[in-house]
Amino acid sequence: MNASAIATPELSVLLRLLDDETPEIRERVSACLARTTGDVSDSLAELNWEGSPADTELLSKLLLPARRETLRTEWAMPSGGLGDDWDQLEYLLRLLSDFLHDGVTMRQSLSDALDLLAEEAEENGGADSEEALRQYLFESGRFRGNKESYYDPRNSDLAFVIEAGTSNPIGLCLVFLFTARRLDLDVTGVGFPGHFLCRIQDEGQPVIVDCFDSGKRHHLASLLAAHPELGREQREALKFAAEPNMILNRVLLNLASSFAGLKQEEDAALIAELRETLD
Repeated sequence: MNASAIATPELSVLLRLLDDETPEIRERVSACLARTTGDVSDSLAELNWEGSPADTELLSKLLLPARRETLRTEWAMPSGGLGDDWDQLEYLLRLLSDFLHDGVTMRQSLSDALDLLAEEAEENGGADSEEALRQYLFESGRFRGNKESYYDPRNSDLAFVIEAGTSNPIGLCLVFLFTARRLDLDVTGVGFPGHFLCRIQDEGQPVIVDCFDSGKRHHLASLLAAHPELGREQREALKFAAEPNMILNRVLLNLASSFAGLKQEEDAALIAELRETLD
C-alpha cells in the first residue's frame, strides 16, 4: 500500500508538525493524512524518517481513519459469495492485514510473505508432503500458538503472523493452508466450533492437525471415538472442508471480538459492516 494524494515534500512538512498540539495545526495534519491510503511507509523510507516511538504511534493513530476508509472502499465481495475462490479470500485477508498494520513501518505484502515462506519451506524439506510441511511449520516451533495474547487483533494480520511466528488457531491454519496451496499440497480447513483446525491425508488416512498446539496430529476416527461428548455439529464439522466464506466469517468474528474487548467501537463497527457483505 503506497501513499496517495500527498506529495513527499508535503509529508516532510507534516512530520515536522506532528508534535504541535495546536488544534488548528492538528486538524490540518489530520486532514492531509486523510488523503492517503493510510500507509505512508514507502514515503517515510524515501525521507529516511526515524521518528521516536511516540511520534510513530501518533502518526499511526492519525493515519488510522484513512486505513479504515481504504479497507471499506477496496473490500470487494462477489454477489454470490466467495465460493471456492481462494485468491479472492487471500486478497481480502491482505486488505485486513494492511488495515491492521501501523501504516508507518516497512514490511512485505501478505502475498510476498507467503511466497517467501513457501520457498523457505521448500529449501528446508517442508515441501515433500503435507506431513513434511506440518512438521516444518509447527512441530519445529517455526510457528506457535499465541497463548499470551490470544485476543490481540494482530493475530488476524497474516503478514504480522508470518513475521512474528505466532497467532490464534485460525491464523496459524491460514498460514498452513496458503503455504500448502503454493506448494501444491492438499491441506483443508476444519471449522471446528471454537477452535479452527486443519486436515491432511497421511498414508490414505485423514489426520486432523491442531496448528495452535504445535501441529499435534489426531486421527479422525480416534478423535471421534475419544470424545463421545461431541455434539452433532462438532462431529460434522470435523468431516468437511471449511470453505472460504466460512473461514472469512470466522476471521471477522475474531476481529470484532478483539476490538470490542479493547473498546475500539469504530473498528468493531467497521468489521460488523464487512461481515454484512458475507450475508
